[in-house]
Amino acid sequence: MSTPFRTITSPDNVAVAAATEAVSPAQAVIAAVRPTSHWPAIFSLSMGVFGLVMAEFLPASLLTAMSTNLRITDGAAGQAVTATALVGAIAALSMPILTRRLDRKHVMLALSALLVLSNVLAATAANFPMLLAARVILGISLGGFWSMSAALALRLVPEDQFARAMSVILTGMSVATVCAAPVGAWMGGVWGWRSAFLAASVVSVATLISQIFTLPALAPRGNPNLRVMSELLRRPSMRVALLAMLLAFSGHFAGFTYVRPLMEQVTHLSVSAVSGVLLGYGIGGFFGNIFGGWLAGRSERNAIVFGGTLIAVLAAVLLIAGTSAVVTAVAVTLWGFAFGAFPVGFQTWIVRAASDHAESAGGLLVAVAQIAIATGAIGGGLMVDGVGALGGPAFALVALTLATALTLRFGPRPIRT
Repeated sequence: MSTPFRTITSPDNVAVAAATEAVSPAQAVIAAVRPTSHWPAIFSLSMGVFGLVMAEFLPASLLTAMSTNLRITDGAAGQAVTATALVGAIAALSMPILTRRLDRKHVMLALSALLVLSNVLAATAANFPMLLAARVILGISLGGFWSMSAALALRLVPEDQFARAMSVILTGMSVATVCAAPVGAWMGGVWGWRSAFLAASVVSVATLISQIFTLPALAPRGNPNLRVMSELLRRPSMRVALLAMLLAFSGHFAGFTYVRPLMEQVTHLSVSAVSGVLLGYGIGGFFGNIFGGWLAGRSERNAIVFGGTLIAVLAAVLLIAGTSAVVTAVAVTLWGFAFGAFPVGFQTWIVRAASDHAESAGGLLVAVAQIAIATGAIGGGLMVDGVGALGGPAFALVALTLATALTLRFGPRPIRT
């Protein structure tokens, strides 16, 4: 069984280590108790994040093809995103508690196996209920994985390497943001929408295999419970932060989930053009993550206000000039860039509001994010089915305006030094 610590059992071993490595005995003792870095395991977690994000957002690039094939409305097909998000919210809060006595390696392998199962079921879904079942399974995997990934990273590398490890893990999200939507749209146009989920299945199998061979045994720690989360929700600063996040994320995903129907029905773009615009969205999101992290490092409030204001403006532009191919392409690309300011901004705000219970605050953050995705998919779906493809941007305009105003009024101010 692997262990996160290297041990030296006798003074002679310390002396040998010191002589072999040309260091002092004191340095050899320090090295002996320093946590081992499990970087291959960190990279396998990054692969897991990539697979989860890709699977979660594939419906946004395949919505019209899925709805046509399954003979349902675009709004109904969008509820595939809703099912994943709602279950993900529940899993984020409950998974650490339900599995608190289990080896964390076994838990992560089980979650990755569920990701494989979800993609296979989605690729072979004969009807809408079967597709929903696949997306429910994905929600369990997604919520559980996200809620525990940071805590696992903290145990897989020394504390001074934790920030770098999280950066590697979140790189999987950035890469998926760039390629999932355009590649999914392209594959759907060439081989049919099921081919994209088959490709996701291959990625998830590779992820599971890599985790089998790289994740060390990790005994459970602590005793997670709901009491701490309940206490956090009684704090005014937490309630404001979570409400602003709920509004911002629901508005974003109302627009993003139904962006393909808008481009096809309002802008009248071809499948190849849709893929190109979605690639622009992904690239915009990649650089937006970098810029958002830089801006949030100076003021998380300013990062959120910047992203919210820009998305609200872009939603209004799409409502007014969404028939223009150039305007739509630029607006969708900038939308991806603007959303990049949100993750680090909200994460910093919420963790600072609960610095004494950062892990529990992280669970609440994941849960609220998933609820927001579901809210956006439901609200946007109702708007799209009721008033047409421009319903998504209309929902986004209202929600992002409220989120930005709330953050501007009650958001955290920079700490003066």
